[in-house]
Amino acid sequence: MLICKVIGNVWATRKEETLSGEKLMVVQRMDLDEKVSDEIFIAIDCVGAGIGEQVLVTTGSSARMALRNKNAPVDASIVGIIDEVQAQTKS
Repeated sequence: MLICKVIGNVWATRKEETLSGEKLMVVQRMDLDEKVSDEIFIAIDCVGAGIGEQVLVTTGSSARMALRNKNAPVDASIVGIIDEVQAQTKS
């Protein structure tokens, strides 16, 4: 899983049928020190996240499983909204 920050929405009136009704969000990857990286991508929102929130994103086949549709063309899903991260990192 990845720690990301939601930075925007994607509106697509026409999309693949299995994505109908799904919320698409723009997310930016973060490190443990809450610094954002240059990696920005689109993820399906499974938990009702909003812009500015830190989220957990799963990728690959796990992203489709989170959506509960193994045939959907999805490679990233938001599966959690982060309240707090506690971790010790090497200095």
